[in-house]
Amino acid sequence: MKHKLIYILSLTLIIYSCNNSDKNRSAKGNRFYGGILRINETEQYQTLNPISITDIGSADIAYQIYEGLVKFNPKDLSIMPSIAEKWKIDEAGTTYTFYLRKGVKFHDNPCFSEGKGREVKASDFIYSFELLCTNTKENSNFFGTFQNRVLGADEFFKTSKTKPNATIEGIKVIDDYTLQIKLISPSNSFLYSLASPAASVVAKEAIQKYGIDSKIGTGPFIFDEKAPKDRVTLKRNSNYYRLDSFGNHLPYIDSIVFSFLPTKKRELDYFQNGDLSLLIGLPSESLKEMVESQIVDFKNKPPKFVLERSPEMASQYYEFNLSKEPFNNLKVRKAFSYAIDRNKIIESVLNGEAYGPGINGLCPPTFKGYDISKITGYDFDPQKARKLLAEAGYPDGKGFPKVKLELNSGGSKNTNVMLEIQKQIREVLNINFDFDVVSQSQKQEDEKYARTEMFRSAWVADFPSPENFLWVLYGGSVPSDINMPSYPNTTRYKNKEYDKLFEAGQASKTEEEAYDNFIKAEQLMMDDAPIMILWYDADYRLIKSNLHNFHSNPMRYLDFSEVFMKDVVQKKEKTDEKK
Repeated sequence: MKHKLIYILSLTLIIYSCNNSDKNRSAKGNRFYGGILRINETEQYQTLNPISITDIGSADIAYQIYEGLVKFNPKDLSIMPSIAEKWKIDEAGTTYTFYLRKGVKFHDNPCFSEGKGREVKASDFIYSFELLCTNTKENSNFFGTFQNRVLGADEFFKTSKTKPNATIEGIKVIDDYTLQIKLISPSNSFLYSLASPAASVVAKEAIQKYGIDSKIGTGPFIFDEKAPKDRVTLKRNSNYYRLDSFGNHLPYIDSIVFSFLPTKKRELDYFQNGDLSLLIGLPSESLKEMVESQIVDFKNKPPKFVLERSPEMASQYYEFNLSKEPFNNLKVRKAFSYAIDRNKIIESVLNGEAYGPGINGLCPPTFKGYDISKITGYDFDPQKARKLLAEAGYPDGKGFPKVKLELNSGGSKNTNVMLEIQKQIREVLNINFDFDVVSQSQKQEDEKYARTEMFRSAWVADFPSPENFLWVLYGGSVPSDINMPSYPNTTRYKNKEYDKLFEAGQASKTEEEAYDNFIKAEQLMMDDAPIMILWYDADYRLIKSNLHNFHSNPMRYLDFSEVFMKDVVQKKEKTDEKK
């Protein structure tokens, strides 16, 4: 996906135990049907239109509603079959032939004849991919999926407003269950892009009746329009086509409810009261207090709670607006980057909840074979920061113009980090910047139109490759008109050599060759300092032992299609007592 991170700092899954009737709904392999999965995210989702999704909260919901030709395996993030049961790639690596499953149906809905979801055909993917390649204000994902990849996609995008009956040269229907896609050149990541929500199949009938945000897909859960508007409720799709390895019809969960509590304190209260089954993003200080106060819950056999911690495919950073003063000055950007003590932020504000300081590139250290230590970034060097600022024409901060940072609250974590950075910039450079805390949607819109000088941002991987992170700075997505929205490159950074290396990495036949090009591109970008890297993410996760088949992964990809709930019998550890 994904989609620009707009990093949701906290995601909490609340899973109530099955009631008595649910417990009787057993399945093969010691699985169980039933239960309500309650999920909290600290930011409201933005849209459920697949081609518009750029935030992880929307993607979390969309992954349960929609599916495409392929999908991610939540265990290891490898590509697995979805609506396409198999595919083949020609020897040149440019022609993909997908063979669709028979019997896959859209969700039941009045937009279809007699209200019954019809079968998905190859022509539905033609329709969906043409939407993905159409130049509209709602389309935010063409540049990260089919641009520069699919034969004829760029031409279709350019002429989509003037030639409504045009077709995409490289996409053809062979028959109702066979689809062929031709690429301009080989791509190691093309299947990854097909696994994003943007490449999901949608029904023409649904779009015509409800508009672009129709919420009707083929996935394991169905959007409940009758649910309260302050939350999102997804119901079990009883017509879902997938079976598990035991032959059980998926999914197991009856429904999923997404709520939007804004603070970590309320989430932790829910967990400690026994209402939550999984919590992601708890600060280490709070975690320590909880473990110490409830140590027996971690020592039981089996334990009531399981604790996990691992690095994630996510990076936190600030963006500079390169289209206006003062950040159109390279020395100013570098001065800001050298003025930040990232280790202090991790220790004093994040309480250790990070993998490490962002002193290399944009890519986190989670991609095997991609050595970010080869990239020279910015460590804390106040002397160099002051020197660069003076060379830029602002000695000791004198004459520096007023600048503003815009950020979303993220449950107060973003604000606390910002206050520390504001303090450090003032102490090192004698500069004070203003700030505005706005909603996620407002910040996202303002970024696209470069409406202020700095933005708080972050990126969580849409697919497991450094390519996805470097795409954020690709100049090919930047419009020539400053008044037009720019996404995902909201800094509007342009470097022809960077773009050339990035495109070469995309077209590389081997991962080694691709990584070599990406490393060179990333170093060029860091030398130009369009963004100020802060830290690489790692999150703690607390999981109740009655949650089964839930797989954590460094991309935070959520797939609830095989998750089920089963209570376990816990045996307390024996302790010695003083007589």
